[in-house]
Amino acid sequence: MSGSIVVINPNSNQAVTDGLDAALAPFRLEGAPAIECVTLTEGPFGIESQLHSDQVVLPLARLVEARSDAAAFVIACYSDPGIDACRAISPVPVFGIQESGVLAALARADRIGIVAISDASERRHRLYMRRMGVSARIAGERALNMSVDESARGAGTFDRLLEVGGALIGDGAEALVLGCAGLATHRTRLEAALGLPVIDPTQAAVADALGAVLAARL
Repeated sequence: MSGSIVVINPNSNQAVTDGLDAALAPFRLEGAPAIECVTLTEGPFGIESQLHSDQVVLPLARLVEARSDAAAFVIACYSDPGIDACRAISPVPVFGIQESGVLAALARADRIGIVAISDASERRHRLYMRRMGVSARIAGERALNMSVDESARGAGTFDRLLEVGGALIGDGAEALVLGCAGLATHRTRLEAALGLPVIDPTQAAVADALGAVLAARL
C-alpha cells in the first residue's frame, strides 16, 4: 500500500491544522508513509455543535473520494464526524481521533478522563463512547469551555488544562484524553505537569494508521 496518510482537519481554521502538523513531526520517520495534514476549507471555523459536526459529513466524503492516492485517512476532529460515511466509500482505512484516542488511553489505564472543549460537546462524546461500549471505564469528562480557536492559540489554555486535568484526576482518571485536535501542542507539557499519561488523539490515530499501512506492506 503506497501513498500518504492524509490527516483532515474538518474545520477551516488553519491554525489548528498547523498545530496538528507540528504535533505529528515525530511520526515522520525515514521509510515510513508520508503524513499530510490538510484543511477542509468548506468546514466551520470550529466544530462546536452537533450541527457543525453533521454539516461536514458530505464535504469530508467528497475529499476522501478525491484523494485516491491516499494510503489511509485520519479525521482530526474529536467527534469523528463523517467516519461511517467515509469508511463506507474509502478503499483504505479511515481512523477517527476520538475512537483511537480513547482506545489508546484504555491501553494505558483502567479509568480515563476526557478533556472537552465545551459543555455542549459532552453529550456527543458520551453517545459515541456508549456506542464504543467503553462508558464504564470513563471516570469523567470535564470541559474547558473555550472555543476551538482559543484552545489552539489562547494564552490561558494551558492553565485551564491544568485545572481541568487536576479535577479529572480527582474523579479517578488514571490517563487523560485531549478532546480536541486543537489541543495537540499542549500534550507533552501537560503530561509532565500532571504526572500521568496524556493522550493526544490525533497522534493516537496516526499511530494506528501507520501500523495499518506498514502491516499492509508485509
